[in-house]
Amino acid sequence: MERPTRPRAVIATGTGRYADPWHPYPTTSARIAEVLRADGWDAIVDDDVDHALAHLDGADLLVVNAGDPWRNDGAPRADPAAEAGLTSAIARGIGLIGVHAALSSLRDHPAWRAAIGGEWVPGTSWHPPIDEARVRVVDANHTITDGMPHLDVFDERYSDLVVDADARVLAVHDVDGAEHPAVWVREQPTRAVVSSLGHDERAYDSPALAALLQRAARWAARL
Repeated sequence: MERPTRPRAVIATGTGRYADPWHPYPTTSARIAEVLRADGWDAIVDDDVDHALAHLDGADLLVVNAGDPWRNDGAPRADPAAEAGLTSAIARGIGLIGVHAALSSLRDHPAWRAAIGGEWVPGTSWHPPIDEARVRVVDANHTITDGMPHLDVFDERYSDLVVDADARVLAVHDVDGAEHPAVWVREQPTRAVVSSLGHDERAYDSPALAALLQRAARWAARL
């Protein structure tokens, strides 16, 4: 009996203008691919973000693991093929996952920000020093977080992110007595999951984070 085709994920990885000095995107993208492949995905790592966005035909999931393209020159520079590819993929219902610095990425593409429901805002958002952290599940009535009380990770905790009111927050972290959204989902215009976790490879040593990503991928892609 012929095996069914595996679902396909494209991991857009920060290099070039999507790179920065703080995040080892190729290394963490390789870890994300391992996590997804262990759950039955055909996971492709593309180290050219614009190329990845322009070649999403047939993909069930887009994972963005990349940085702020405006960090160096501050100038919008949308690639027409990338813009068309992302817009078309969202319109047909591709699943989206934004990982960590993806909250400040794809700034040339307003459709990305609209779909994921939040962002890192320079001058407002910040993070404490990277350290051991507990991320608390606050909504266990969702497929992604069902039966998952918390995640223990070594990570950089993004704080004071701007999160849209219609986003459904699944998990939070605490800094100095204040609660900050760490994981959330949206269902319009397509299914999207944001995990602010995943600064470097040490975060992906957490079995709970791997499980979260696997569940997030399946939910986003409606599998």
